[in-house]
Amino acid sequence: MQKKLRVGVLGATGMVGQRFIQILHNHSWFDIEVIAASPANAGKTYEEAVSGRWLLDESIPENVKNLKLHSVDDVKGIADKVDFVFSAVNLTKEEIKAIEEEYAKTETPVVSNNSAHRWTPDVPMIIPEINPEHAEIIHAQRKRLGTSRGFIAVKPNCSIQSYAPAFAAWKEYEPYEAIVTTYQAISGAGKNFSTWPEMVGNVIPYIGGEEEKSEKEPLRIFGHIEGNEIVPANEPVISAQCVRIPVLYGHTAAAFVKFRKAPESKEELIAKLNGFKSLPAELGLPCAPSQFIKYFEEDNRPQVALDVNYENGMGVTIGRLRQDTIYDWKFIGLSHNTLRGAAGGAVECAELLVKQGYIEAK
Repeated sequence: MQKKLRVGVLGATGMVGQRFIQILHNHSWFDIEVIAASPANAGKTYEEAVSGRWLLDESIPENVKNLKLHSVDDVKGIADKVDFVFSAVNLTKEEIKAIEEEYAKTETPVVSNNSAHRWTPDVPMIIPEINPEHAEIIHAQRKRLGTSRGFIAVKPNCSIQSYAPAFAAWKEYEPYEAIVTTYQAISGAGKNFSTWPEMVGNVIPYIGGEEEKSEKEPLRIFGHIEGNEIVPANEPVISAQCVRIPVLYGHTAAAFVKFRKAPESKEELIAKLNGFKSLPAELGLPCAPSQFIKYFEEDNRPQVALDVNYENGMGVTIGRLRQDTIYDWKFIGLSHNTLRGAAGGAVECAELLVKQGYIEAK
């Protein structure tokens, strides 16, 4: 890419917004042109706005510290300065829907980490390695919005990335039923142990709205385009439980799955995981892992302390694959929730949309 695209980050002060800043500050395709947050923070430098609440281990990037924050409500002012925006705003679902569409109608593509538009029929929800073809629905969305280049694309819930990739790798065996329990890091709630000390040594067996997302969003990922909408798949039918555990980064899944077509062996299933080919890797996208899925033979892997940063946090690790007495097979999966599952996944999605021609310079 000869000239970098100008990027805006909406909701730049929250945990996901901070992760966007950390990923983008030296990105080879994108330059941070505008950062925005609530009207109360408008005019402050980024360093001032996140003082005392910078949540990442990495320091605030030097080239972003002195950028002045805009108000996310200044839609036209921001749109005039950027080629597209990432959205991580902290508003109500209806407010998010409205403001993301408002940006799109200024002919500014929106790549969102938010859940508000995940079930809008003509908004693609993309894991670039699994369903890059869903971007084609953008043509229908643009007709509805009355735009020529503006649109909204979203990434799915962070926790499904610890098990849905395995189902995608095993597509030919037709997985039709699954039980999944996810053990989710506290950063998924936008917190660390300093801001949520009651999580130290604690487990909370409930995350609001998470189980429905865990059951339904993979079906939209595995769905297909029909007319002007994405039609979710009917299978695999998933039953989920979601638990918050005292880990900073990394969502772990314990999954049980039934197949219509039986694989010949465990080795065959492992080969499908390790050999999974993805379009992002073929295209050489900057954030794409060279190997999307890695299987560990050791009984005590994957584990957060050793494996959460596999492929710079953009890969998925699987282990403990074995036959089950009730279901056909069971396994453990792990993914980094703020990289693969949130900001990193959104940045990779934007990279894919650039390569596909949906995002370009204004």
